[in-house]
Amino acid sequence: MDVTLVHVYVKPENVHDFIEAIHLNHEGSIQEGGNRRFDVLQDPVDACKFILYESYASEEDAAAHKRTEHYLNWRKTVAPMMAQPREGVKYKCLFPKY
Repeated sequence: MDVTLVHVYVKPENVHDFIEAIHLNHEGSIQEGGNRRFDVLQDPVDACKFILYESYASEEDAAAHKRTEHYLNWRKTVAPMMAQPREGVKYKCLFPKY
């Protein structure tokens, strides 16, 4: 299983718009055949900090996600909202085993 935690820092004035945009990306992502989870987490102390928990059945499925229309639209939409570049950190999933 391919898991990435994406750390996202949004400009304060863009938090509401970012949440709307990531909701659309979330809805499209969970419809993908290889998607196992696509969680959107917001820091309860700093509303500008988010983590996207993205889990795909394989590296190929994760790569295919980055070619989807909903992802490409999201990336373009949120680019000017970023306080700093997104950081994706890959993890090896031990459990659950699929």
